Amino acid sequence: MPNILCVVLYNQLTENPGPDEADVLDQVNVVKEMLLFHGVEVKELQFSLDLAKVKRELELLNPDFVFNLVESVNNKGSLVYLAPSLLSSMRIPYTGSLLEPMFVTSSKTLAKERMLSAGIPTAQWFAVGSPQPFDPNKTYIVKPLWEDGSLGLDEHCVFSGANPELNRLVATLSPDEFFVEEFIDGREFNISILANGHRPQVLSPAEIVFDAFPAGKPKVVGYTAKWVEDSFEYKHTNRTFNFSGSDLELLEKLRLLTERCWDVFSLNGYARVDFRVDSAGNPIVLEINANPCISPDSGFYAACEQSGIAFAQAVKRIVNNAPHLTKHIS
Repeated sequence: MPNILCVVLYNQLTENPGPDEADVLDQVNVVKEMLLFHGVEVKELQFSLDLAKVKRELELLNPDFVFNLVESVNNKGSLVYLAPSLLSSMRIPYTGSLLEPMFVTSSKTLAKERMLSAGIPTAQWFAVGSPQPFDPNKTYIVKPLWEDGSLGLDEHCVFSGANPELNRLVATLSPDEFFVEEFIDGREFNISILANGHRPQVLSPAEIVFDAFPAGKPKVVGYTAKWVEDSFEYKHTNRTFNFSGSDLELLEKLRLLTERCWDVFSLNGYARVDFRVDSAGNPIVLEINANPCISPDSGFYAACEQSGIAFAQAVKRIVNNAPHLTKHIS
């Protein structure tokens, strides 16, 4: 294998970062370890709003490719597209999805519009900033437009359509930052997908089980459930890969929809599609994550293990799927 230099690019952390932001360091460490295992030389580089500085550093390093782990910029998910934009302009091959799919999937409403036009089932949604005709017989959730990691999302964001507080709240919010989605009170699935030559591989499906949630408590995998380790939500939202025979038809629907999302959004390398399944058994896409967390405690890492794929091999497949790559990992 020829000498290969990779720059692992990741977001510069803000002062006193929360666990959701600092988690990228675990991803850097595991990716670096896997690349070194394959004999790739690795340099680390932080990405910031000082694009000129990042560009100069990339030019000096002159990598064969970049492993893009930028999840936000200045802790803002709305700026995540800046990393692939800069790398594309410099014609440096990089892992993961390219500029357009990264931008579109980062905006939850832009992604939902594309799903709708492609016939991919997604929950009804509304803009904020003015009163809306909410159905009093339905439940809704106010969600951040751009942020991953459920930043700003928890059960206090769930409202009955009959609750006048919902319209009072949405009238105060910025449409550049929030939107409202119909809340599907059903089963939740996270389906990871990994490049595999010409066609991607949908990995073992994972369900998030809301264990012992009391009646009336909204089933939300929000910030608390993901990051606050001593909370009820963290301890009682558990991942399972075990299913009964009665779920086989549903799991096949999830697999096909995940592949459809990969194709419709022109995803690359790796991704995750999050679903809710309604009371009639219909899968509904909540969102598409074009750069999901791949730290050792992440759902993506667990799905690789469950699918019998060593993470070193997963990283190899992600790298070799990078467009315009001239040196591949053998």
